[in-house]
Amino acid sequence: MNIYVGNLPYNVTDEELRAAFAAFGDVTSAKIIMDKYSGRSKGFGFVEMGNDSEAEEAIKSLDNSELKGRNIRVNQAKPRADRPPRRESKY
Repeated sequence: MNIYVGNLPYNVTDEELRAAFAAFGDVTSAKIIMDKYSGRSKGFGFVEMGNDSEAEEAIKSLDNSELKGRNIRVNQAKPRADRPPRRESKY
């Protein structure tokens, strides 16, 4: 299951994100999304877990929990096709 993790502190690393979820089961991957221009974290990331029941337990336990001083948002990631389209800029 692919899990969205939002409101992350900007100094959290991929390994710290992985460790937070590893307490609930096997983590296939953990990736913080970085801004391509500044190289800084965008404050969200994705975690992939192979076992859906472990992933659901992680979501339930970690949503609105504190990680390095911020309450993170955790839920099942929506496939790209299910997200609303981005607004086009007028400029």
